[in-house]
Amino acid sequence: MSKEANELKEKINRYEQFFKKRYKVLYTLNDFIIGVLFFVGSFFFFFDQLEPAGIWLFAIGSLQLLIRPTIRLIHDVHYRRHIKHQYRYQPPAD
Repeated sequence: MSKEANELKEKINRYEQFFKKRYKVLYTLNDFIIGVLFFVGSFFFFFDQLEPAGIWLFAIGSLQLLIRPTIRLIHDVHYRRHIKHQYRYQPPAD
């Protein structure tokens, strides 16, 4: 493998690691928020006056569940665009 190809591969690996870490944090934070919403919402159902708030927490938690695949999809799109961009500008092999 040529020096240019190795450098390109290293750039892609660095970029991939950066975005994996960044999106992993977003994904984990979203999961944590989902857990808190459903946990607190569950306890709100024990009290009549808090039940409407519990319903809202469950609805918001359900929306957060839709955000999970969206985060993953955005990550994949960004990563693929970067890969295509890198290979498009790859120097020709000798």
